[in-house]
Formats: sequence, structure tokens, C-alpha cells
Amino acid sequence: MHMKQILVTGANGQLGSSLKERSRFYNQFEYTFIDFQDLDLTKEHQVQQFFEKRAFDYIINCAAYTAVDRAEKEREQAFSVNEGIPVLLGNLCRQRPVYLLHISTDYVYSGESWLPHLEEEDPAVTSVYAESKLKGEMSLWNNSRCMVIRTSWLYSEYGNNFLRNMIRLFGERSELGVVFDQTGSPTYAGDLAQALLDIIVYSENHGFKSGIFNYANEGVCSWYDFAVEIMSLTGSVCNVHPIRTSEYPLPARRPEYSVMDKTKIKSTFGLKIPHWKQSLITAIHNLNHSYEFRLP
Repeated sequence: MHMKQILVTGANGQLGSSLKERSRFYNQFEYTFIDFQDLDLTKEHQVQQFFEKRAFDYIINCAAYTAVDRAEKEREQAFSVNEGIPVLLGNLCRQRPVYLLHISTDYVYSGESWLPHLEEEDPAVTSVYAESKLKGEMSLWNNSRCMVIRTSWLYSEYGNNFLRNMIRLFGERSELGVVFDQTGSPTYAGDLAQALLDIIVYSENHGFKSGIFNYANEGVCSWYDFAVEIMSLTGSVCNVHPIRTSEYPLPARRPEYSVMDKTKIKSTFGLKIPHWKQSLITAIHNLNHSYEFRLP
């Protein structure tokens, strides 16, 4: 029997690393994990050559330019990755029997509504990063072999993210200001990785569903609340205090309210999504037991 083949791009990032870890529990599939050093997905001829030699049933595209502030100066690089790669992969899906799960961002929403954002809302972007991600998404919207999953505030045991940065800063400083006027839902990459694999299992049994889906952990908080919870769970004694976004100016504008409505992804695929506090406990436990990271 043919084992279905899954290609994961951006394999060394947070989500790619989490997919490597979770894939062990979904051994009915075979996996290929690639990052930029294996294949430059922005180069069409390289991509064509790669796919001429190999056949995949699903691609999970985690490859992204995520340096939100640097994108304001590196527009070309941001667009070549965040728009160029989904365009190429989307075209590939039109030519071959392969399905694409593409990861996008809450930044495509205006962030000005105080109701959880719905997938069918008109996007309103306020940064180069958001614009590049939206353009990538738009190339896939009418492609029946492609699905867009928007996520927010991604963190994990791997790479550079809010959880790991806070733990490091708690060890270096006696006090720390964290913004309290941006509200959203943290997403543990391990949960998103599992959801993506569950969606592929669903697709195998019930058929592939194209379209846009929101995914984040349940619950809502500010970055300040998130930091305080990390402090509490790690036993840190750093004095964390709330500050306004205006007190910590950054080149790229952030959405003020990026809570997303997740009804669609839960009802379509039968997913159960953990609360962010529960998943944070899991992530910190895993960090504490990893060889390359020890809590202070």
C-alpha cells in the first residue's frame, strides 16, 4: 500500500520543528522536511526540478519571512518569500495531484474591531509583513487544492519567540515592561502542528477542504498577561509591569486586537483546541526537560 507523502517546508522554524516532533505519532505517513539550505523555494527552476524527482500528496508550507520590523526595510525579501513561495506552490498544486496547507497570520486582519475576527472579513493590512503575507494568501484563495490557516502569537520550545525571550529576560533583568494594549491569543506550535496533521487525516477520510481557517489556542490575553503567566509558571522574581505600545515604539504597526474566531476550523475538522494557559504549562515543561535549554 502506498504511504501518503507529506512535505514540510520551513522545517527548522518553530512550526516545522514542532511538526517533526509530532509526526512520530502519525506514522501512517512518510515525511520529508526541508529548509532553505535544502531548497530555495523562491527559485522556480529549483522548485520544478525538485518536484520532478519526487511526488508528494500534501505540502505544509511553514516557510516564511517573519522578521516583522525588518520587513519595513527589506520589502523585497519579505515579498519574495511570503508571496513568491505560495504563488509557486499554488501553481504546482494546479499541475500535480498535491494539496497545500499554507500558514498565514492574524496580521492580515485590521485589529481595530473588538469582536473576534472571522475568516470572511475584508483584510486590512498596516505593515509590509502583513501585506506580503496577504498577497501570498490571495494567490491561493481560489485554488481548490489549497487551504490557508491563519495563526497568531506563535511560540514553542524552539527558536526565537516570546516564551523563550521572556525566560531569558527574566534571568537578565530585575524589571521589565511589557505592552498591555495589544490583545490576542497565544498559539503553541505543538498544538498547531497536531491540528495540521489531524486535518490531513480528516482529508484522507472525508476529502480536502479548501478555504481560509483561523487557528489559535482558546482564551484571550494581552502580551503583559502572557508574560505574567510565564513568570508565575517559571517562578521568576522579575518585576513585570504593563506599558503602552506607544512607550515601546517599533517600525511595524501591530494589530491592537487580533483575537480570531475559530468556530469554522473546529466544526469543519472536529478539532478540540486547548486553552492557552494549559498549553503554556506543556511548553514550559518540555523546555525544562530539553537538553539545550534549562530554566534558570
